[in-house]
Amino acid sequence: MSERPSWDNYFMKIAHTVSSRATCRRRSVGAVIEKNKRILATGYNGAPRGVPHCEEWGCDITQKCQLAAHAEQNAIAQAAANGVSCQDATIYVMCQPCNVCAKMLINAGITRVVFEGDYPDDLALKLFAHAGTELVRLVDGKCEIVELSQ
Repeated sequence: MSERPSWDNYFMKIAHTVSSRATCRRRSVGAVIEKNKRILATGYNGAPRGVPHCEEWGCDITQKCQLAAHAEQNAIAQAAANGVSCQDATIYVMCQPCNVCAKMLINAGITRVVFEGDYPDDLALKLFAHAGTELVRLVDGKCEIVELSQ
């Protein structure tokens, strides 16, 4: 029998599965919002509901995406649409959130962010530091607390 994954690895694996639904042609990202070991919402990067997907819209993948919402944004929107509070929850996302997503995560009450890949956005890190958000990087299945400075 194989070793059971930690909760952090378990939810990150689910985020990877969620990313398979992404409609952005540049990058596939998935997010899972969890509290008390229960999934509250999921999201992937893609066009808003009712809007043609990126390939139908004709996005230029050499430019920054203007159409797709980020996975974190879609997960928060899914929770809100279903009347689910994200207060004191954790989000698992495949890369460090950008500053826009950081602001949304903070305002949604999410207090812990677990991610794998980097995203070059120092403002996001400063926002998380000021808000007291715990930032955790998963590297080879192991958690590393990201030291934040204001």
